[in-house]
Amino acid sequence: MDESLIVDLLWRRSEDALTMCANQFGAYCHRIAMNVLHNGDDADECVNETWLKVWNAIPPTKPTKLRAFIGKVTRNISINRYNSDHAQKRARTVETAVDELADIPAPQADDNEITHIINAFLRAEPERSADIFIKRYWYLESVKGIAVEYGWSENRVAALLFRMRERLKLKIEREGLI
Repeated sequence: MDESLIVDLLWRRSEDALTMCANQFGAYCHRIAMNVLHNGDDADECVNETWLKVWNAIPPTKPTKLRAFIGKVTRNISINRYNSDHAQKRARTVETAVDELADIPAPQADDNEITHIINAFLRAEPERSADIFIKRYWYLESVKGIAVEYGWSENRVAALLFRMRERLKLKIEREGLI
């Protein structure tokens, strides 16, 4: 199904668009939520909340990449749910992934410029490395899970991610955004 058709239906407030979203993006959203929450029931609730947030956001927002927009909504809902459920005792996967990125200075740029820089950085990396970076920092998968998936040691994955973060930091510095 063409994403622009779904966006148009959402824009016109057609409830059929939500069914289309659930059919086309439900599994994708559930995977994102599961990687953050590690609980099927909580993930289901976050995915259901995603459809409400998307319904309320379109209009006025008119995303050009609906899959990315919906993924971001699911991810934010899941992280918020995780934070509220674990206010006193946080699981290490999400917290560690965020901590790993803390060494990269926050660029002084708008979201579009930051997105462009990160996308350019990932396009310049080998495909497997870019996939691992995305799995770790977008989908919040554990280093152990990534290592198992690729048949690597955890140290190899951690070292690759460290070197990539250092290269991204240099790219941001070279762009003069810090």
